[in-house]
Amino acid sequence: MAFLHQFFQKKHLKKSVDMTKLPRHIAIVMDGNGRWAKRYGMPRQAGHAAGSETFRRTAIACKELGIEYLTVYAFSTENWKRPQQEVSAIMDLLRQYLAEAIEKMSSDRVRLAFFGDLSGLSDDIVELIVRAEEASSHFEGLQVNICINYGGRDEILHAAAQLARSCMDGRMTPEEISEEAFSSSLYSAGVPDPDLIIRPSGEYRVSNFLLWQSAYSEYYFTDVLWPDFDKQELIHAIRAFQGRSRRFGGI
Repeated sequence: MAFLHQFFQKKHLKKSVDMTKLPRHIAIVMDGNGRWAKRYGMPRQAGHAAGSETFRRTAIACKELGIEYLTVYAFSTENWKRPQQEVSAIMDLLRQYLAEAIEKMSSDRVRLAFFGDLSGLSDDIVELIVRAEEASSHFEGLQVNICINYGGRDEILHAAAQLARSCMDGRMTPEEISEEAFSSSLYSAGVPDPDLIIRPSGEYRVSNFLLWQSAYSEYYFTDVLWPDFDKQELIHAIRAFQGRSRRFGGI
């Protein structure tokens, strides 16, 4: 019976949207965990734990729909300014997620990639990240990109420095620096730009997320706090995207 219920759920999910106009790449700012916890009288760490579960459910929903790429903003370069107790709780959740993900790779068959300055993370987390990427590298279908110790400006500076070194080493000239060359120097090299960026929690900011890649992305804003984000809200976002006219600067 559980199998039949899951089958009909997937079927209903796909009927809810135009499967011929799906965004290839969805990116999400997972915002509102702390406010969700405060609303229910719980510590902020409980909000991050609830947000982690929402992330899992959203990834599975994207996989069921046939989305190719999902990028989530998990921890920014600015988040280090938060109280040490909260930062430690987020890192522990990341450790737990990575350990579980490595165990479940064969069943979930989701390819994992990580964007950001990994040198700022503890050695054990970096080791788990490397193991998760290697273990899932051969899976086809959905690729989940997790932005950790990530900032859009930091990414652009990193790419600019990499291109500058190439010029200094004689591997290229300044005149050869193109949009394509710059994109290939970003953390997201090889991943198409996001078609749809979802920002929950009622905030209307880009928050230093995918600044270069979002030049022509469609945005969807919702007042729903991230831990309360569900399949229906994902469908609302995709439907809104499908109703947009994407001209990319043309007519």
